Amino acid sequence: MQFQFNGVLYSITNNELIIAAVILVVLVLVAIGAYLERRKVKTQDLRNRFGAEYDLAVLTQGSVHKAESKLANRETRVEAMKIRDLSTTERDRFIVEWHNVQSRFVDQPVAAVTEADNQINALLVARGYPVADFEQRAADLSVTYPSVMENYRLAHGVAVRTGDVEATTEELRTVMIQYHAIFDELLLDQKPIQHLVAA
Repeated sequence: MQFQFNGVLYSITNNELIIAAVILVVLVLVAIGAYLERRKVKTQDLRNRFGAEYDLAVLTQGSVHKAESKLANRETRVEAMKIRDLSTTERDRFIVEWHNVQSRFVDQPVAAVTEADNQINALLVARGYPVADFEQRAADLSVTYPSVMENYRLAHGVAVRTGDVEATTEELRTVMIQYHAIFDELLLDQKPIQHLVAA
């Protein structure tokens, strides 16, 4: 086979064409393999980072691609927030308030669960999470605290249900335990506050 390019006559044999086609196919397969490997690593990273929240996102979004896009958007949103640690005074105040909520559980379990839900919301706002509906707040929280999300969703579900359908004492007790674990996670995850000592 002969062809002319820029005034130069080129001659290519059938064997050279076959070799060029094979090389092209190999390059395409390598590129596809690299893309698939990169997608696999990205999926594994998101799955490790978000845990059960990843599976919930896939279920609610209907596809892995949409779920991963949604989770990446969550990360971008939270990175833009000014999440902060609590001061020692704020932290101590929240601990005292939490103990008060827990102490009311024996006499007023429904009210205590509602207060616990409100206490978690107040703690999140104090840390810099925006005031939002529950789903947005849960999505934001899942970026930094994926391990508490299942408990947070379950506990909040019972807390908002208490006004409509009476929850059992066992459900309320479980919710308080879940809220306590969430509360501890939100407080304990802070970096220690450095106090400057005057020389």
